[in-house]
Amino acid sequence: MTTIGVLCLDTTFTKIPGHIRNPLTFDFPVVYQVVRGATPRRMVTEADPALLDPFRTAARELEAQGVAAITSGCGFLVLFQRQLAAAVRIPLYSSSLIQLPMVHRMLAPDRKVGLLVAQKDALTRRHLAAIGGESVPVCVAGMSEHPEFREVILDGRGELDPERLGREVLTEVELLAAANPDLGALVIECTDLVPYGHAIQRHLGIPVFDIVTLTTMIYRSLHHRPFTGTRSPAVLTGTQ
Repeated sequence: MTTIGVLCLDTTFTKIPGHIRNPLTFDFPVVYQVVRGATPRRMVTEADPALLDPFRTAARELEAQGVAAITSGCGFLVLFQRQLAAAVRIPLYSSSLIQLPMVHRMLAPDRKVGLLVAQKDALTRRHLAAIGGESVPVCVAGMSEHPEFREVILDGRGELDPERLGREVLTEVELLAAANPDLGALVIECTDLVPYGHAIQRHLGIPVFDIVTLTTMIYRSLHHRPFTGTRSPAVLTGTQ
């Protein structure tokens, strides 16, 4: 059975459908490995290098369990992408940000890639350089100034109000789009915001990429199925 392993931060709030840590998000099996002590503050705000070894150990434990690929529940883990990928012998993609160079190449050269991140000032050139995205023209929106996101997700106080967070997300992306009329696509860094991808796309009308779209693609690359059917193949002409 093809299974995806997920390295998880140490958080307690409810993960709603659409979140990578909610098994209902996927139609294939996932296994979770929580790294104790890896809080959002330590990973996002502090970029604590002491977290590398615990995450590396957790990745090896997932590999030993037989997962086919490994991802994570925090996009800022991209800072350790190269070290974590080197620690195992199966595909490991630590963050949705790994898609950034690909998304950039899909767009016209006068278009920007938007990034929706947990904390804007915590995203540095080091994070983008970890996946070869430091030269990509980006515009960045962060959620850390919004009370629901800051209090529940970053500070770990209280239970999540999904509707309140949804309103905060749409407020932030609308501001991003208004300030950047050349926005061509959006990559959601923060896994906690992925459940709002549909609402974001409805508002912006552009492609939206996140850790769930990436994980689904990776899973399909590891679990090909034969194509079957009785219809004749379509015939393409120059006018179609």
